[in-house]
Amino acid sequence: MSASIRKLETNTIAPQPAALGTVVVLARAPTEYRRHVHKAGMALLRNVVPPLVVVTILLGIWQIACSHAGATLPPPSQVWVDAHDLIASPFFNNGPQDIGLGWRVLVSLERVAIGFGLAAIVGVLLGALVGQSIWIMRGLDPIFQILRTVPPLAWLPLSLAGFQNSNPSAIFVIFITSIWPVIINTAVGVRNIPDDYRNIARVLRLNPLEFFFHIMVPAAAPYIFTGLRIGIGLSWLAIVAAEMLTGGVGIGFFIWDAWNSSHLSDIIVALAYIGITGFFLDKLVGLLGSIITRGTAKG
Repeated sequence: MSASIRKLETNTIAPQPAALGTVVVLARAPTEYRRHVHKAGMALLRNVVPPLVVVTILLGIWQIACSHAGATLPPPSQVWVDAHDLIASPFFNNGPQDIGLGWRVLVSLERVAIGFGLAAIVGVLLGALVGQSIWIMRGLDPIFQILRTVPPLAWLPLSLAGFQNSNPSAIFVIFITSIWPVIINTAVGVRNIPDDYRNIARVLRLNPLEFFFHIMVPAAAPYIFTGLRIGIGLSWLAIVAAEMLTGGVGIGFFIWDAWNSSHLSDIIVALAYIGITGFFLDKLVGLLGSIITRGTAKG
């Protein structure tokens, strides 16, 4: 019997330190996972729940205020009944003009992408040039300040006369409306580049193109993205206003057509689409700026 016990003890393998370490790591993994899940849940509570509560309260107030017989605006319940198809099916397509609001938003976004893209490129280049010379800034800044205060629709008659076409006219209105904050913020960012950076460029004998890409743009990026965030908001505002007069299938013309047909519920739903789209455009540019500048330009 004792011989059997000794044989069993001889064949028993003691646990190795490496195996113990593996057990500890495996035991730690669920804890790390739970901590990440808890952190994500708390972030969701902080960022999503408060707006939902406020929206629910506002909808309740709206429902109560507009439910009586003499109300001039429909309550949320009536909006849902009247515009259910627009809400539930944003991408239906029953013909050239009978399409969902999702398609109309995409048409407007296409124009914004072209107009704002041109404004971003030209604005950054022109802003960099203005920021490099104090004399150019003194000469052009008053002109920029005057032109940036012109309302978007005030440019529309001139653009229609010049282009003789509604689509390029709308794109021009977007361009001329959104370029000013990009120019001004880029110029300010370039003016605030530390002298040490400029001295390094001289020591390294960087040519103007190298200085622009390796020194100027990275140093002024937080200012540039501030201008871009302002510009994208103005672009979205401008296209909605311009489409009301130029026609087409964009979201702006849909609102004007719904007004002429006295479809107030459709207008309210379209306004919600416009606001949500503008919100995501702003967050998208802010997120892009935060990634590129590594958090310097807050999203």
